Amino acid sequence: MAKGEPACSQPAVIKPKLVALPFKDVEQQEKVLEVEVEAVDYTVRAQWLRAAVLGANDGLLSTASLMMGVGAVRTDVKTMILTGIAGLVAGACSMAIGEFVSVYSQRDIEVAQMDRDQGKEGIKKEKLPSPVRAAAASAVAFAVGALVPLIGAAFVRDYKVRLGVIVMVVSLALLGFGALGAVLGKAPPVKSSVRVLLGGWLAMGVTFGLTKLVGSVGL
Repeated sequence: MAKGEPACSQPAVIKPKLVALPFKDVEQQEKVLEVEVEAVDYTVRAQWLRAAVLGANDGLLSTASLMMGVGAVRTDVKTMILTGIAGLVAGACSMAIGEFVSVYSQRDIEVAQMDRDQGKEGIKKEKLPSPVRAAAASAVAFAVGALVPLIGAAFVRDYKVRLGVIVMVVSLALLGFGALGAVLGKAPPVKSSVRVLLGGWLAMGVTFGLTKLVGSVGL
């Protein structure tokens, strides 16, 4: 190299830098996993809540339609109330028995599968669905819905006013149940509520009209 000539600079060597994952990040990942597990548990609870809402809606609509049908041919309040009570008891028992048999069948299938998968970790029979609890929840939900038209009609003596009160309280309850079921099912609440309301009006109207027709021909 000649004197006074500038020295050539050596190229810089970039060494890879190893970055250790902080322990806080690991804890954060564990928290995210815990949140995901809690979200799954919430989804399961939401399914049960939605089933309870649907059961209450069934109790509401079937009992109200039954009372409207009898009210088409009988104007006294005692007959209508007794009809509603009979519908409540019969419907709650029917829902409870049906849910008990259904869940028990599902439980038997899951137990049989667990017996075939013995030795695997994480299998706990304590987490299986309870047929008794499912039956009780269905019966209670149905009864809660059925009480709405019964309470609405119990204190009204005038025939036409009583029919109007039943339609009014049932309509409000249908809107509420429809909106709640939509929220739990992640559906648009307005459309769901209107759909449930129109379906309820149709059921009560058809029951009232057909019963009135049958009563008018003297059958």
